Amino acid sequence: MRMVGFGHATITVPADWPTNRSQCGTPKQDTVLIDDPSAGLFCGAFRPAEVESVELYYGRPRAEFRADETFEIGGVRAERQRTTCSISNYPKANTTTCGGTVSIPSLKVWFRAESSTSAAEVDRMLSRIAIVPDRTGVPSFQALRVDLNGPKGTAYAGVLRQLGLKTQFHTVKSPSYPAGLVLKVSPAPGTMLKPGAIVTVTVTG
Repeated sequence: MRMVGFGHATITVPADWPTNRSQCGTPKQDTVLIDDPSAGLFCGAFRPAEVESVELYYGRPRAEFRADETFEIGGVRAERQRTTCSISNYPKANTTTCGGTVSIPSLKVWFRAESSTSAAEVDRMLSRIAIVPDRTGVPSFQALRVDLNGPKGTAYAGVLRQLGLKTQFHTVKSPSYPAGLVLKVSPAPGTMLKPGAIVTVTVTG
């Protein structure tokens, strides 16, 4: 098993789960989804049976999120939207997908688990959320998108500093974008680090 998270909020997933194994935002195998690059594409992808996924988000939950219950995780207030299931309308797919969401408002982190196995599997995955004071997960930089161009390196560095991480900038030439935009970070978002660790942020120059 391995932990992935943003800040001090984590969820434990099987160690062999890859990241963003999806088609048009739809998982095709067991996977973790973080800033999934395929999510903005539109195609006729469907979720196969017995595929589990966990999505991590930094920022506010989606507009459709509704807190059905409030509870605590490691002394931190959390909100849970109950697990619901629906049948795929993709022709011949004939699969039922269940999903549930947990938001931790004070940490600006939320997790969504989905399963085409059962609702019980969703609840089991979400039960693995924890607060870990001695580790900090690299946050998503896509969540800081403030305009059509992308997130600013200075804003992202401020978030890293608030979470107890240090920033090292790497600048590359990019004629297509204005200076100071984040292109990628290393270690990747979701990686759990010790406080004080350095995150390399690649920005346009």
